[in-house]
Amino acid sequence: MKHWTKAALLMAGLALAACNDPGYLGSDNYNTNDGALGAGEAEAGSVDDPTSVAHFQEVIGDRVLFEVDQSTLNEQGRLVVLAQANWLLANGEYTTVIEGHADEQGTREYNLALGARRASAVRELLVAQGVADSRIRTVSYGKERPLEVCSEESCYAKNRRSVTVLTADVTG
Repeated sequence: MKHWTKAALLMAGLALAACNDPGYLGSDNYNTNDGALGAGEAEAGSVDDPTSVAHFQEVIGDRVLFEVDQSTLNEQGRLVVLAQANWLLANGEYTTVIEGHADEQGTREYNLALGARRASAVRELLVAQGVADSRIRTVSYGKERPLEVCSEESCYAKNRRSVTVLTADVTG
């Protein structure tokens, strides 16, 4: 009888758990926000939320590409950094680390210095646009963290970059 009681309790628990999930039958026609979001509002943290890191990465852009042996921002890179500056000015609770990267060509020392110059170029433009210098750090990884590993220009081009990484300022 004890086994029967345990089985009945388990079945009742599973049935109640299924009642808690309106989508348990595979239906996507239910609102998980219980009406908390109005028309045109985005779920917090989603790409559609203009204050989210996901929005910054996907819509604003978190990386800038550079030409071979260059640390000067081209026009496209400049536009990305200007958009980053506007976003950072509107979202003051974030600090940034700007990573400088290089392709695998050249020595380790040369690429570390080049990555540092690339990160500094982004930092200088952000500061010039009004982002507080105290909110920005830079680091160079040189050729140590490639996105692509191959000896072709298509790979090299993706590795010649700076990446702006956001961190929420929890110190208040």
